[in-house]
Amino acid sequence: MPAPICLIVNPSAGGGRAAKIAPEFERELRARGLTVRTVHTRDLDHARELAREAAAAGETIAALSGDGLVGVLADVLRDAPGAVLGVLPGGRGNDLARVLEIPTDPAGACRVLAEGTPRPLDLGLVEPLHGGPARAFVGIASVGFDSDANRIANEAPPWLGGLVYAYGALRALISWRPARFELALDGGEPRTFTGYSVAAANSRAYGGGMYAAPDAMLDDGRLDVVVVERVSRLRFLANLPKVFKGTHVREPSVHVFRCAEVTISSDRPFEMYADGDPVGTLPVRVSALAGAVTVVAPASGAAALSQHAPAAGATPDGAVS
Repeated sequence: MPAPICLIVNPSAGGGRAAKIAPEFERELRARGLTVRTVHTRDLDHARELAREAAAAGETIAALSGDGLVGVLADVLRDAPGAVLGVLPGGRGNDLARVLEIPTDPAGACRVLAEGTPRPLDLGLVEPLHGGPARAFVGIASVGFDSDANRIANEAPPWLGGLVYAYGALRALISWRPARFELALDGGEPRTFTGYSVAAANSRAYGGGMYAAPDAMLDDGRLDVVVVERVSRLRFLANLPKVFKGTHVREPSVHVFRCAEVTISSDRPFEMYADGDPVGTLPVRVSALAGAVTVVAPASGAAALSQHAPAAGATPDGAVS
């Protein structure tokens, strides 16, 4: 018999969309012969509590939300051997579902949860070096220009929908001034650059379909670290649409590294964001947690969950070529 489902709904996700569509997802799951218990989160601490209880009861934890709640639940379940996480798109970005090729419609997404294959999934882990809790994430942790863009996007009105991330980037660009960053890859010698941002990517996409790290894989035990160096605002703006296809990594101002761990600091304070939420103030250490959680994935999403060759512009030890 399949495990019962604990459907954890973030009622605020997608500007309230998740709460509205939750009954349809529940009906679809029951129609496939699954036992379903639906619970709505009050806040992130409540979500963590619900995940622990469901894992202890042997239920499959299905998140109907955006990537923020998925990351929070994954953070809990990495300490729960045997726990299984399902991803049901209910937010504005839904980037993990996009990368795994989980359909956005209730019938398609529930079919994956009922018939898909549990697969090991890496997580990233952000550890603030000056104190504060460590936090795991499923997608991309980024800092610098992205800190400003994420903050603005999170404060934007819900009616912007998926455009909220582009809105955040454009607003952030108006007042942005370059910062100096220092990186240490896998404990190596520090390297510095002046520019826009640093992203430590466990997955390929963030921000509602921006393929910031187009070659990142979800099960290789590595992070793709994407650095955007200083260019003019006009050039940065011209390059921004390329992120939606992942072709920005071909630009001379963009460098990709591959490593298991990166330490990041900067010449002024920045809050790092991961899965759309703040996770710690620089300096931080970001590391890959190989196979930390089990996720139900469709066979069609296998391309995001398989070993792969080094990214263009990077060598296996993380050095720019």
